[in-house]
Amino acid sequence: MSSTAATSIAAVPFAGRRVRRQWPAWVISTAGVAGLFAVWALATAGDWIDPVYLPSPWSLGTELVTLFRDGYKGASVWQHIGISLFRTLTGFAIGVALGVPVGLATGYSRTGQALVSPLMAFIRPIPPIAFIPMAVLYFGLGELGKVVLIAFTAFNYMQINARAGAASVPLTHHRAARSLGLTRFQVFTRIVLPSSVPHLFTGFKVAMALSWAVVVAAELVGAQRGLGFMISDAAQLFRIPVVFIGIALIGVTGLLLNALIDLLERRVVHWRNR
Repeated sequence: MSSTAATSIAAVPFAGRRVRRQWPAWVISTAGVAGLFAVWALATAGDWIDPVYLPSPWSLGTELVTLFRDGYKGASVWQHIGISLFRTLTGFAIGVALGVPVGLATGYSRTGQALVSPLMAFIRPIPPIAFIPMAVLYFGLGELGKVVLIAFTAFNYMQINARAGAASVPLTHHRAARSLGLTRFQVFTRIVLPSSVPHLFTGFKVAMALSWAVVVAAELVGAQRGLGFMISDAAQLFRIPVVFIGIALIGVTGLLLNALIDLLERRVVHWRNR
């Protein structure tokens, strides 16, 4: 085959082929959610599943309107959401404030790592909800015990991500900084800390998700307000639609919290994936 013919064939590599249309991601996601709701509606309308155990979408919609209008056990739905958010964000802030410096110190200093890592390696596999009886024993059934439990959870996962960020800086960067005459403190503030920011945001997401999950578990014991209390109390009264609505509110609120962290990450870590 001559070079001219080969060049002409290479110039139109897709001649005669149909270009496959790519659907936007939001269209695919919407179709998936719509399909799930369609199966749910068919299952309840066709009596495939007892409505006592799986309420229909329209019965949940009616119950949702009633809850937002009348509230639950003397408090509005917004108050239940608000108290759960207050407990979560307070404990999350305390855990972040303690976990970030400890994690950065253990990732940057061999001495700090030797001191802290064995203890954290022992505590990390223990589920946070296992400490609920101890939180009740030491801090009672009030707000302090719930906040301490959430702070402990956030600290645990922020520490490990901050440590990973500080330890991920290549050794060549440290040597280059030392050769330029930077002090150990300057190396930390100008190289280690900026390099750790992406890992910190990963820790924020994990710690926030787990803190939001733990507050619901903590509210199952000795709480009179909050989404966890609402779910637990409704389950005892066999108000299954309220249980489903409480679970849905937890999911939606957690999704919004994660979206806020994603938005902040795109603004702060603007160089990522570029």
